[in-house]
Amino acid sequence: MMSQLFDLELGTLPEILDALSQFAVKAGHEIMAQRAGGVAVERKADASPVTAADKAAEDIILDGLSTQFPTIPVLAEEAASSGLIPDLGSIFFLVDPMDGTKEFISDSGEFTVNIALVENTQSILGVVYAPALGKLYRGAIGVGAEKIIVTPHGCLEEPVSIAARVPDQAHITAIASRSHRSAATDSFLDEIGAAEVVSAGSSLKFCLLAEGLADIYPRFGRTMEWDTGAGQAVLEAAGGKVVEHPGGNHLRYGKEARAYDNPHFIAYGRRNPSAA
Repeated sequence: MMSQLFDLELGTLPEILDALSQFAVKAGHEIMAQRAGGVAVERKADASPVTAADKAAEDIILDGLSTQFPTIPVLAEEAASSGLIPDLGSIFFLVDPMDGTKEFISDSGEFTVNIALVENTQSILGVVYAPALGKLYRGAIGVGAEKIIVTPHGCLEEPVSIAARVPDQAHITAIASRSHRSAATDSFLDEIGAAEVVSAGSSLKFCLLAEGLADIYPRFGRTMEWDTGAGQAVLEAAGGKVVEHPGGNHLRYGKEARAYDNPHFIAYGRRNPSAA
């Protein structure tokens, strides 16, 4: 249940989802415009790639959030990379203006704009937009998840409800990172007997689970909170779950002591009720 303070400050969940969707679509439009003009790549302090499109998209989202939700702090990837991390408190936004920068650079369509809302360490609401694919996924815990086709002109078509599926134990479909797959991941997939492994980039992996197109996504490498917050919210709104590995604790947010990075995790579709 959301707190009364949350309701008073931010409005209803559908209103928040609509606002974040518009910010994401506007940012995605800028990303696509910059993509058409050619991609110049720089390197951040950690050697990860960044482009002008990342920065421009983040500026658009931050402007929208500060205008509509001026009292809510924001943890955003590019700002954080520059050392700009506000005092977050118990309610804050997470922003990854472009997850899958490597896919963007390689001219793949599997990059996404991500905005999430965290309350009391839980990602409770998220929007994931893939501008090159014209697909927007969004969801809120306790409300549900949906997929929306976005036209080339930025208009949102009628939402379609989505839900994670209960796996067929005889044919488990796993998702693995296209750019960050590891030997540990392959070993885990062999251990669970995955019958099919689909490679995908960015936070779209969470959305494929939310849409009922796969069953499990293990991630045994470093990720940051802004990489996962929106996708986790969409997946869990669709009936899935994201847990730390090993240990099985719910993946949570606001981990200042870890500098906002995540432990290894496993994302599941709807768990088999008969499974332990």
